[in-house]
Amino acid sequence: MALETWLIKVKKLISDGLETIKSNKISKKSNLGVLAFEIAGLMSKLIHLWQSLSDKSIIRLRHESISLEGVRRIVSNEDSFLLALACAEMVENLRLVAKSVSRLSKSCSEDSGLQCFGSLFEDFANTGLDPNGWVLSWKEMESKLKQMNRYVTLTMTLHKEMNEVSELEHCLKKLLKEKKIVDLQQKLFWHKQEVKYLKENSLWERSFDTVTLLLARSVFTVLERIKLVFSVGPAIHGPCPPRYNLSLSATVHPSETTTTTTTTTTCKFEFLESNSKILKPPPSTLGAAALALHYSNLIIVTEKMIRSPQLVGIDARDDLYAMLPSSIRVSLRARLRGVGFSASDPVLAAEWRDAMSRILGWLSPLAHNMIIWQSERSFEKQNLIPKANVLLLQTLYFANQAKTEAAITELLVGLNYIWRFEREMNAKALLGCSKLPNLQSSC
Repeated sequence: MALETWLIKVKKLISDGLETIKSNKISKKSNLGVLAFEIAGLMSKLIHLWQSLSDKSIIRLRHESISLEGVRRIVSNEDSFLLALACAEMVENLRLVAKSVSRLSKSCSEDSGLQCFGSLFEDFANTGLDPNGWVLSWKEMESKLKQMNRYVTLTMTLHKEMNEVSELEHCLKKLLKEKKIVDLQQKLFWHKQEVKYLKENSLWERSFDTVTLLLARSVFTVLERIKLVFSVGPAIHGPCPPRYNLSLSATVHPSETTTTTTTTTTCKFEFLESNSKILKPPPSTLGAAALALHYSNLIIVTEKMIRSPQLVGIDARDDLYAMLPSSIRVSLRARLRGVGFSASDPVLAAEWRDAMSRILGWLSPLAHNMIIWQSERSFEKQNLIPKANVLLLQTLYFANQAKTEAAITELLVGLNYIWRFEREMNAKALLGCSKLPNLQSSC
């Protein structure tokens, strides 16, 4: 009986040992691997978001971004509305990152709390409750930022080296039948060693739990910073509408020991949902009409023609007209009706040039910003670090359609006069040259 009991214990120990070995193998296999490149993209976005919330960036937002003449003319002249747009876009960008982190958290095995990241983030956004203490102090976040920056750099270098190895291996296969392949083999060897080093030190060899915790804490801290900077939070009594304000106190770093009082309240409101609604363009805007990108291209083409009207041919002029929507065509015809065919007044031409220059001075930046904003959010560039700090409010997305079309129409009327003026001046110059005596024949 004692022998049977002993054998059962030995069998259980062996079984437990095998399970431990098996779990160790699984944990080793639970590293990010090829997902490292996607995670590097998420980290780069978090880094960019945090930097856009720095004191310097917030001061620039307050005194430059929302004060652009074009923004004031055709988007809005209300600070509170523009600040709400800026806040909502940052929150939406963070929500998309959090969504990816939530998907990643499903693969965590050590920390069960991480698997609930999605619901915890939503609760934190709505109530400010942080049961796991994931919000970092300013110094801690800056330290994590350096760590993430290093991970991103190493992981992007790893991607480059792996591509290099792949190309070298492809070349080596082609040269297998030749004798002079020693140098290529040596080069391939060193690149493989570099890849091995980079895998060990980049995100490639990090576990899901380690990386997800780093991302989770960063997401919570960025959201806390957004709420502090914009003084956003639910009211303690009654309804809970978000408030948007950029006072001098908004550019103060979070306390090392305490969090902001605007988020530590039991009142719950749909913070993420309310910000998503703010980003929905009103019916009167170009965003609602899905014309923001098209009008941006139209303005940029018109701008190039205005700079060099003498180089604009008939075909280019027809192509520009083909770009015009029916609403602008109607207003353009009305403005050109009764203008006449002559355009020979240099004073009037100079006045039109000044008028178009003034309009382009405030309209063109919004058009170019729209192209930049759209380009950085294209599918091919989603995992790259954004290079420009362009907000949606600085584009034509929220621009009033009627006001924008009026400005474009004015540009086209001016371009029409300048184009005809240049052609008439050139025609007169050519006519004058043709009437000159042929000096060579007279000689």
